[in-house]
Amino acid sequence: MPKLPRGVSGAEAVKALERLGFVAVRQRGSHIVMRRGASGCLVPNHREIKTGTLAGVLRQAGVSVEEFSAEL
Repeated sequence: MPKLPRGVSGAEAVKALERLGFVAVRQRGSHIVMRRGASGCLVPNHREIKTGTLAGVLRQAGVSVEEFSAEL
């Protein structure tokens, strides 16, 4: 299993997810709600997302680590 990338910011994560077809639906504070069809995820817009949090975001979105890493 590939390792999650380290040091990914919230903005970088949002851009990568947008390249995968997600759209930013709304934002409340520092949390951005992304949607693609029926699946969606909540991305914290922080300077650096912790690896456990990033893993949870990808699990919510239904995106593999390989797909995400390729779009960074």
